[in-house]
Amino acid sequence: MKIVIIGAVAAGTSAAAKARRNAPDAQITVYERDTDISYVGCGLPYYIGGLVTDRAQLAPRDNAFFKRKYGVDVLTRHEVLSMDRANKMVTIKNLESGKVFEDSYDKLVTATGASPFVPEIPGIDQKHVFVLRNVQNAVAIREYIERHRPKNAVIIGSGNIGLEMLENLPGIDVSVVEAAPQIATAFDADMAEMLESTLRERGVRFYTSRRVERISQTGVTMNGGETLDAELVIVAAGVRPNVGLAQQAGLKLGAKGSIWVDKQMRTSDANIYACGDCAETFSAITGQPAWYPLGSTANKTGRIAGDALTGGSLEYHGSLGTGVFKVMDMAAGMTGLSERGARAAGYDVATVRHQNVDKFEEFGGKPLTIKAVADRKTRRLLGAQVIGYGGVDTRLDVYAAMITKKATVDELEDLDLAYAPPFATARDPVHYTGMLLVSALDRRG
Repeated sequence: MKIVIIGAVAAGTSAAAKARRNAPDAQITVYERDTDISYVGCGLPYYIGGLVTDRAQLAPRDNAFFKRKYGVDVLTRHEVLSMDRANKMVTIKNLESGKVFEDSYDKLVTATGASPFVPEIPGIDQKHVFVLRNVQNAVAIREYIERHRPKNAVIIGSGNIGLEMLENLPGIDVSVVEAAPQIATAFDADMAEMLESTLRERGVRFYTSRRVERISQTGVTMNGGETLDAELVIVAAGVRPNVGLAQQAGLKLGAKGSIWVDKQMRTSDANIYACGDCAETFSAITGQPAWYPLGSTANKTGRIAGDALTGGSLEYHGSLGTGVFKVMDMAAGMTGLSERGARAAGYDVATVRHQNVDKFEEFGGKPLTIKAVADRKTRRLLGAQVIGYGGVDTRLDVYAAMITKKATVDELEDLDLAYAPPFATARDPVHYTGMLLVSALDRRG
């Protein structure tokens, strides 16, 4: 069997590794247009901030590693230009030499990922304006800061990357411009408002419902005419799936604009699979199409694609969009449906919002704010959002597990969770979530 994989970050390399385990004699070639492979995208802001000191920490596995361990040929700086489905061929360009050549395949995997959304703003192509998606972007931003020592910066967008950058621009006066009415748009407005208020107290300036209309060498001008000083601009306005190759080849796209796949990551062509940020998944709660460009999802879908194309039976069971990010000394995360998303999906919801401490105050316990959403009809837990200083990921993972198992809110109160004063309170915040939701559903005080 001859397997060709397009893309060598999380999904592509996961597909290659699993395919090799299943098919020891297969010929596997991976083409990647970038210079780095299998890199830690979530670590990029921390390389800029200096917490990650060595570029090699961002991409610990190189071409030689995959050749040595898996017998997989990874060719970087090679861009796949087109797919010929009828003849099962791909056309590739060596970006270093300019040479164009063809390769054949029995099975093809497209793991082309996603690219930053760059709005059409006059001046956005200047040297002090950056996006942050790959290792080269992170290196360029860090070098620019070290060389030019900017005093002020503007971040366009307030998603995970935009907010993570707040603590990774030390000594720089930072403003955030967000086109939406709230920051952290995946969260419900009340939780986003709490997060924004806390960050404002730490000196961050937010401009919501505002758009950047022009970028000069020294600042950005928003709609309404106000100009913010900016010797550095970072565009973090989200990403879009890379589906150009798939479209040219006539593969079916899904409702979210990414590549349609079945539960085994098979596209509308039985010999082509898609995984990672370019592929559409579905909600584990509603069953409806979903698109979550997350590293965890990329690794899972890549593994499934590699298994399926070599005759395996792994299937994808849906996404909850579980994610967490660090912003200054806080953490924020969510899993499942927000209240807004649940109502849009047609659920009759009950919601609670409560604040506890993550552990005994004598051991450094700090406030933990939780919002949870449940379905009145089935009493199922549908989603949770958590913001705090410690233990955010721990509680979030409990909620994610319970949602995955279609648990009711009644079961939250009875969970046998680990307890000791340095780690938690005797009655955990998760227990309080269950108690409060039961009361809300039963209309008890």
